[in-house]
Amino acid sequence: MFKSLTGKYDKGHAHISIFPGVGGEDAKDWANMLLKMYIKYAQKRNWKVSLVDERAIDIRGEYAYGSLKNEQGVHRLVRISPFDSKQLRHTSFALIEVLPELPELELKNIVIPPEDLRVEFSRSSGPGGQNVNKRETAVRVVHLPTGLSAASQSERSQPQNREKALALLKTKLSHLMQERQEKELKNLRTVVKPEWGNQIRSYVLHPYQQVKDHRTNVVSHQPDKVLEGGLDKFIEAELQL
Repeated sequence: MFKSLTGKYDKGHAHISIFPGVGGEDAKDWANMLLKMYIKYAQKRNWKVSLVDERAIDIRGEYAYGSLKNEQGVHRLVRISPFDSKQLRHTSFALIEVLPELPELELKNIVIPPEDLRVEFSRSSGPGGQNVNKRETAVRVVHLPTGLSAASQSERSQPQNREKALALLKTKLSHLMQERQEKELKNLRTVVKPEWGNQIRSYVLHPYQQVKDHRTNVVSHQPDKVLEGGLDKFIEAELQL
């Protein structure tokens, strides 16, 4: 076991959210590519993956959070855009957010006053069986004092999605409170913006083939395999920092 896998939540499950950055349609597509990459990585580890909403997943497996926590940050893609009729090279960015799954007891200890919450409902656009696009089962909760939000549309009923979204919001608030002990209050979705100069890893598909982690200098010249979930050498190098 890596020495860095000794954090309070490292042995537990992980929640990954992906936010498109600069790059328009290319950035949205890049976010979807990253989502598939982490799903395939988890499947290679025989971890259980469930879709929370369009760009968020829960990964349940031993040391899932500890293994993936360093993936948080900006990821940059360079390629010939499939959305450009002139076949020009485009650069896209996406922000990865990785959170641990809090134990049920800790969730119960986090009490949020009802007046601090705004709850929004919408029709689910993802998995959900017969309820999809027929009933407003998707739920998004916003913590008004901090602006933090969480959403769920993976469950069949509105109450179930509300419970799941609220649990995720409590996790974000817990994480934020831990950060307050170390530094000034900062937004949970990292300080950096998903744009030039802030990336932790670059994936170049054109004019050459390369994936490079800018923290560890680990390089792969097979980006297709990396995007198929071949993240082991990057994650292992991160855990040795």
